[in-house]
Amino acid sequence: MKSKFKILATFFIGFGALCAHAQTTPLKVQWLGQSAFKITTTQGKVIITDPWLKANPLTPVEFKTLENLGKVDVLLVTHGHQDHFADAPAIAKLNNIPMYAPGDMNASVVALGVLPPELAPRFNKSGVVEPSPGIKVTPVHAEHSSVINWKNPQTNKDEIHVGGEPVGFIIELEDGFKIYHMGDTGLFGDMKFIADYYKPDLLLIPIGGNFTMGPKEAAYAANELMKTPNVIAMHYGANPLAKGTLAQFMELMKSPNIKVHPIKPGEVATFQAKKQ
Repeated sequence: MKSKFKILATFFIGFGALCAHAQTTPLKVQWLGQSAFKITTTQGKVIITDPWLKANPLTPVEFKTLENLGKVDVLLVTHGHQDHFADAPAIAKLNNIPMYAPGDMNASVVALGVLPPELAPRFNKSGVVEPSPGIKVTPVHAEHSSVINWKNPQTNKDEIHVGGEPVGFIIELEDGFKIYHMGDTGLFGDMKFIADYYKPDLLLIPIGGNFTMGPKEAAYAANELMKTPNVIAMHYGANPLAKGTLAQFMELMKSPNIKVHPIKPGEVATFQAKKQ
């Protein structure tokens, strides 16, 4: 009888330790340069955003080999420009997963034969999808442009094709933690609406300027419109025309209620699971 109680006690202690470990497993957000992130949820799912990796001067060498990303569960692309879309089709094929991108962009992707229809689903702003169990993604407005620059294999010439309207993404994870990946965007007033309605916990915000908000505009968006408690700056440093710097952005981020996580390409910011 004592041996049975001993076995049961050992089981419950082990099970409790396992549960405690699961509850404390952090959310990991790894910046891979420009707008590319590898997000690993508390449940171990991997989300890749805007994967411009092979030609990105900021991407760590390790991730220029796409297989080194490991198994990817969710693939998101905000618009058709090469510094967001370039390696997405290859990742979709490698993992046999759909590339979620603006609907009209994916219509062009299918028409050009870049991806088959089952790997290029169509959706649009405010349309909620669940690309992996427990993960919900909603596209929202972005103030930018979008085209697909495609090299025609028959003529070997570059062609410009419809890229649909650009978007940002509200990414809701299994535990309810919400990430707002803004994509490429300029300032617009409905950032406040997005903050009020979706209530993101983490903001991934472009700060480079020229193509997107610069440090001044991004700081205004973060401080006055969004007021999201956690912020990671992106889309700077890879293109000489985008001259905004993290130091300039952080100098303007004065709110004590907002934490800027100053990660470099390859580094990881961690966040605790959201309490239910």
